[in-house]
Amino acid sequence: MIKAPEILCKKLGLSFSQPELFTLALTHRSIGSKNNERLEFLGDSILGFVIAEALYQKFPRACEGVLSRLRASLVNQSSLAELARQHNIGDYLILGSGELKSGGYRRASILSDALEAIMGAIIEDQGIESCKAWILTLFAERLEELSLDNWQKDPKTRLQEHMQARQIEIPQYKLISDAGLPHEKTFQVECSIELLKIKFIGVGASRKKAEQHAAELMLKEIAKESK
Repeated sequence: MIKAPEILCKKLGLSFSQPELFTLALTHRSIGSKNNERLEFLGDSILGFVIAEALYQKFPRACEGVLSRLRASLVNQSSLAELARQHNIGDYLILGSGELKSGGYRRASILSDALEAIMGAIIEDQGIESCKAWILTLFAERLEELSLDNWQKDPKTRLQEHMQARQIEIPQYKLISDAGLPHEKTFQVECSIELLKIKFIGVGASRKKAEQHAAELMLKEIAKESK
């Protein structure tokens, strides 16, 4: 059963004078012609600009090429889908019966599009400045963690180097499941560190991406525990 959009709206710290816009942002094209694609187009545009400006200010000495790659590391389908999963947006998506049966609420492309559509809905309801503030809050942790020293290394590499530097056995990765149509599968991979007694399950459109997601979650947990 799809959860009520107003519940998610409140959880995301949002308030709409036109709540139908927020509902539309969660509506996939499998429902029909009245869907979130136009809002997603709008949200995608503002997201790229807001993150670009934030990176420009955070790294005043970085050249254009580095800034572009930094932006790409934050603004991509996998990154947006992970943020959507953190906020359980999949539980609120309005999907056609076919997408529901095939697990569309877990699919990275659908999740990332819905998140961008929410940004578009905020622009339409409250204007660009409100949308910008919400995006910066959404990405605050990732922007803070980003540095010119580590951004080029993928999460699996960073996690392995972290473990080796502390002479701890490297993480183990195990495929938990793969579901969906052959061209739109969703993989779940477990990352575990036996000595630390912690495990995380990553999700992605490929086994490699799921492993990277699981490693990223593990890195965040280790960072929290070390504070």
